[in-house]
Amino acid sequence: MLPSLSSVLFAAPSAAEGNSVGLLMIVAVFAIFYFLLILPTQRRQKKIRQMHQALKAGDRVITTGGIHGTVVSVRDNFIHLRVPPDQLKLEVLRSAVAQVEPEGAAADEAKT
Repeated sequence: MLPSLSSVLFAAPSAAEGNSVGLLMIVAVFAIFYFLLILPTQRRQKKIRQMHQALKAGDRVITTGGIHGTVVSVRDNFIHLRVPPDQLKLEVLRSAVAQVEPEGAAADEAKT
């Protein structure tokens, strides 16, 4: 005698099938977290690290504290900034640089 269609469709999965489905779901959730959270963070950190390594004298930068200045010299983990209007010189950590201003930004400010 053949089993009815409803008993075949709605039969409970065996224990082995339930464990593999659970494991597959855990792997899928980890993959989603990796591609949506971990990978973009690693890319952003790599970009920031490259920016810090590429700092050179003459770059206009903004620190994490909001200080705008021009890099005078770079040594080890420190940079020396010249801060207008009094041409004050500051020594800050290289990692305190939040961004490097584009080259055209300094020229645009001088015009206004």
